[in-house]
Amino acid sequence: MTPGPSGEPAPVDLRAEVRRATAALARPGTPGRVAGATSDLSVDEALLLHAVGWEVLDLVCGVSVYSVPLGVWSWGQGEITAASAAHRAAFQGAAARLAAEAARAGGQGVVGVRVGVEVRPHSIHVELVGTAARPAGSSRAGRPFVSDLSGRDFALLVQAGWMPLGLAFGAGFVYAPRRSAATALTQKARNVELTNLTDAMYSARESAMARMQEAALDMGGHGVVAVTVTEGPMGFARHAVGFSAWGTVVRLEAPSHRSLAPQVVVPLDDPVVTFEAQALRGS
Repeated sequence: MTPGPSGEPAPVDLRAEVRRATAALARPGTPGRVAGATSDLSVDEALLLHAVGWEVLDLVCGVSVYSVPLGVWSWGQGEITAASAAHRAAFQGAAARLAAEAARAGGQGVVGVRVGVEVRPHSIHVELVGTAARPAGSSRAGRPFVSDLSGRDFALLVQAGWMPLGLAFGAGFVYAPRRSAATALTQKARNVELTNLTDAMYSARESAMARMQEAALDMGGHGVVAVTVTEGPMGFARHAVGFSAWGTVVRLEAPSHRSLAPQVVVPLDDPVVTFEAQALRGS
């Protein structure tokens, strides 16, 4: 505190201090001065990024909500194309907004992206949240890549000579054909495979995986890693099944793959397991 006229400490204007701190974080970094950074990466992940020459910049987010036309979940045959198209558009919109936020923060990529997808009767919601990063000291402009790899996996990928290119995704929604009344009656008291649901799931899966792989090829990738899938009937439309898949597209940037020597690590933060002392005695 600054002494007042009478020698007593003058009161601190906390609001003014907060405003000054916020303004300082918002100013671009100057040479010789460390700029503030916000990240949802763990301490280990942030340090690993620094170890491979990357620096954390800011927490970025991309959200998109696309409508699904009324009545598309009613009984039908084949793929529910309107739902598949809405899913694709929502994912593309969220990824584009995430990359745009990362570019404004000066990032060349987004790592540790958390993917949230919610399929509702009349809309599909996609939310992507991750940490913008760039090679330390770099100012190269360009469209940042988007990756759902953890900071640890990203560091391993870079050390091996690979780089992420983007997030590929695909989805398929398919009607499960209605069983005839006679078939439903005969199957009611028996353990039998519901082939209408099985076939619909395979059809949805093939469409989703094909679309994800096509997206990876369009990016010039050599493969897709850390793939996450969701599948099953819709809670609000039990006669329809959906399958979605997304993962990080990678490409070998080094002249050849660099093998990494494994390191044995003994974690010290494992949860304590309690047990009865009697269990250590032989019978």
